[in-house]
Amino acid sequence: MTTQFSRYEKARILGARALQVSYGAPVLIETDQSEPILIAAEEYDAGALPFTVGRGEA
Repeated sequence: MTTQFSRYEKARILGARALQVSYGAPVLIETDQSEPILIAAEEYDAGALPFTVGRGEA
């Protein structure tokens, strides 16, 4: 089952992951990219990110 994220959720996930990569977190896929945001985007597209989004009732 694939979770659909809104563009805001996707932006938050990619930003958080890019920050992790920039601080030295291991990259979860094989890539030729060197920019953290591009690495995060490739990981997202590959479905390799272990992020979850909690959508609670307000």
